[in-house]
Amino acid sequence: MISFDEAAHLVLELARPAGSERVPIARAAGRVLAEPVRAMIDSPPADAAAMDGYALRSEDLPGPLRLIGESFAGSGFAGTVEPGTCVRIFTGAPVPTGADRVMIQENAARTDDRVSFSEGPGTARHIRGRGSDFRTGQLLVDAGEPITPRALVAAAGADAGEVAVWRQPRLVVLATGDELAPPGEARTRPGQIPESVSYGVAALAEQWGARVLETCRVADDLKALERAAASALEQADLIVVTGGASVGERDFAKTMFEPAGLELLFSKVAMKPGKPVWLGRAAGRLVMGLPGNPTSAMVTARLLLAPLVTGLSGRGGALEWQPVRLAAPLAACGERETFVRARRSPSGAEPLGQQDSGAQAPLVEADLLLRTRPQEPARQPGDIVEALEF
Repeated sequence: MISFDEAAHLVLELARPAGSERVPIARAAGRVLAEPVRAMIDSPPADAAAMDGYALRSEDLPGPLRLIGESFAGSGFAGTVEPGTCVRIFTGAPVPTGADRVMIQENAARTDDRVSFSEGPGTARHIRGRGSDFRTGQLLVDAGEPITPRALVAAAGADAGEVAVWRQPRLVVLATGDELAPPGEARTRPGQIPESVSYGVAALAEQWGARVLETCRVADDLKALERAAASALEQADLIVVTGGASVGERDFAKTMFEPAGLELLFSKVAMKPGKPVWLGRAAGRLVMGLPGNPTSAMVTARLLLAPLVTGLSGRGGALEWQPVRLAAPLAACGERETFVRARRSPSGAEPLGQQDSGAQAPLVEADLLLRTRPQEPARQPGDIVEALEF
């Protein structure tokens, strides 16, 4: 059995991107850049009007000026603004040659093709200069950064039709156990319970960057489990097994991968909840085993699966512990490092009263994990503790 820090270090060492691919900008949201995005054009591509009004020469104010045409976004005025003339212009339209200013329409009085202005030039030109946003070749989003909705705007605006991103790790979740029934059917099957863990684990993995190919339930039959393991190894980069990690006669979570040459990297971690969590390699793929109890599975998934997925998908940041102030007492820690489920409140972190590893209802409230080290004494309201977003 190893410590949590040792397990986390092993996970982070293994969590390296498996390769990159180019994807259309329309499918790039949430992906992590393998190469930087640089502007392919100037933005704006030409001097452009920042307001609706009239493009003219400053020295011709206050007019009257002769109106000689119009300039729209996407179809500018092709001629030149000569002395004594002006062009009607709209926001985003290219400023015609010869004009150095846009006078807003609220300050203009128009009669037929004559336009006069009630104010002098002033300091505002109401023109967005060519390249004032960014220039061709300028770095906009660096490699290693996730493509957020805001970054997506900049990348598309830079005329990037596709981007190079790290490939998402392909994941299969195998839920094992004779007692498991599909949600909605357990009440009609005496002795069975709804299978819930795989849904949460798959959603968490997707949240951190995985592409979930499949989740399936498999009974505690070794041959069936071996077939499921072989199928998962053929299609996934990472397989997550839930349940079957104890020492019972039908606990085959590791045994099912032995035909593929399972190599265990660790088999237990000195943590609570989640001691049975394990990690190994089989047929060149990574396999993580999570406990069958819902809270244990979700806590270990957040602590060890999330950083594994983020590393494989080209980013980090899944294990960023932050100091938080306690709003209620926190019990002393025993021999194993303990991760206490807590909720955030206006006054700080409040440990939940129900800490059972099999509980499911408290998961709805828990949005923090509080880290307590072995033999750490009880903490009181106002004390600062380490916390992780759950």
